[in-house]
Amino acid sequence: MNGVVRTLSTTRDVLRGWGHRVDIVSPDQFLSIPCPTYPEIRLALAMPGAVGRQLARLAPDAIHIATEGPLGFAARRFCLARGIPFTTAYHTQFPEYLARRTGLSPRLFWRYIRWFHRPAERVMVATQSIRDDLRAHGIANLHHWGRGVDLACFTPDAPPPPEFDVLPRPIQLYVGRVAVEKNLEAFLSGAYPGSKVVVGDGPAMEQLTAAFPEAHFLGRRSGRELAGCYAGADVFVFPSKTDTFGLVLIEALACGTPVAGFPVPGPKDIVTEKTGALSENLDRAIAAAVFCEARDCADYGASFSWEAATRQFLSGLEKVEPEGVGAMALAPA
Repeated sequence: MNGVVRTLSTTRDVLRGWGHRVDIVSPDQFLSIPCPTYPEIRLALAMPGAVGRQLARLAPDAIHIATEGPLGFAARRFCLARGIPFTTAYHTQFPEYLARRTGLSPRLFWRYIRWFHRPAERVMVATQSIRDDLRAHGIANLHHWGRGVDLACFTPDAPPPPEFDVLPRPIQLYVGRVAVEKNLEAFLSGAYPGSKVVVGDGPAMEQLTAAFPEAHFLGRRSGRELAGCYAGADVFVFPSKTDTFGLVLIEALACGTPVAGFPVPGPKDIVTEKTGALSENLDRAIAAAVFCEARDCADYGASFSWEAATRQFLSGLEKVEPEGVGAMALAPA
């Protein structure tokens, strides 16, 4: 489970609640292998033509290609060969993400990103910063698709975990994948006093727990337990520089917790002067953010609605002509 998966699954649920039929073409329907360096993600090994036959059988009214992996590639090829319009989305800054993992230049990966998205009728993006970045790299036809929060779950009154009872304040919290692209060292090596808490799991867990024994690693939490971690913290720290949005930012804010981060896409599109602080020096951002009012953060976080975000997604879809049978196909990698 990550931000992209939560976005797609929640969008699916809202659409179905509105009476739409949503079919998902996903790796669990095919033989698959773990993604190198990210084994939680499965890469599908679909036979040639398998995705196209599935889409033809579904006869969708619209096709949205969610990510740039093998199934998205197959769906793109099928649509282009038959002149079928489709939309795509840019969920992750893959060029920078892959550059961190491979040591290669991001420019090499931007070539693939441009090639993949250019034929789309619309490319859905979550923030203005990412829109500007994609446009600068030659990708047009951009459409805003925001994000939301489960406001029934993420509230300021969520009970904090018992582990917080004995921790020195201020409690500085990170929630998310524990991996190299999340830049956790910038947070864990900081000198700001108090307690550093990490909620999540990932391939860098063993390395980071050994390197930073004074930090508190709580593992995975979800639902109301996760909300309690947000609500019980004094500041939420987001050290990543490769996210396009960061659902955890607005989840933290909805729980009344201010955000500290770097002035990069994602945080700079979301965090305001009343709800957090951004700085190239993360300790300075934390020092400023802890003085933000919880009420201001919670009110702002409550403005992010999944219903509004899903309406934006729906308005960006392109109908297949001639009209199908009322189906919509999502084709993630």
